[in-house]
Amino acid sequence: MAGRGSTPPSRRPAGRRDGRSTPRATTRPTTAPVAVGPTGSGTRFTTRALILLGVAVMLIASYTASVHAWWQQRSEIAALEAENRQTEADIDDLEDQQKRWSDPAYIRQQARERFGWVMPGEVGYRVIGVDGELKGQSSTLEEPEVAPRKPWVERLWGSVEAAGEQPQEAAPAEPADDDPALETDE
Repeated sequence: MAGRGSTPPSRRPAGRRDGRSTPRATTRPTTAPVAVGPTGSGTRFTTRALILLGVAVMLIASYTASVHAWWQQRSEIAALEAENRQTEADIDDLEDQQKRWSDPAYIRQQARERFGWVMPGEVGYRVIGVDGELKGQSSTLEEPEVAPRKPWVERLWGSVEAAGEQPQEAAPAEPADDDPALETDE
């Protein structure tokens, strides 16, 4: 025990073997391989198909929200780009209008059209109609007033009702005394 520490000395010398050069093989009884029958494969396929289908549904559901958000953002971007183009066009129009108003000739033209002003030494003419209104003052045509039309069903029913009534006696028109067409040469 001297110099060896706490480990006990082995009974065999270190270089000696017990005579076997290869490890001992254990013998086991051999059995023929058993074939697995189709008894459990039908339900197993259905289970796998259901799991695969569930995973596919989960993936589709998770991607649907992302695709929807992407599509909505694309439409918002397109709307904002269209609004931006319209704003830029409005800015260009306003800049053109500002340049026109910087031109003294344009200001004189607008004063003539809008207010009827004339330059010193010129004579301005205004045409006044029979009703006392100025003619030719507006540079745009006015829309004629159109009487509101009833829907065709109401007009048709009105004509059916009017057809069932007795005709009213029309009062004979009194000839006007100053009508030159009714005067006779005597």
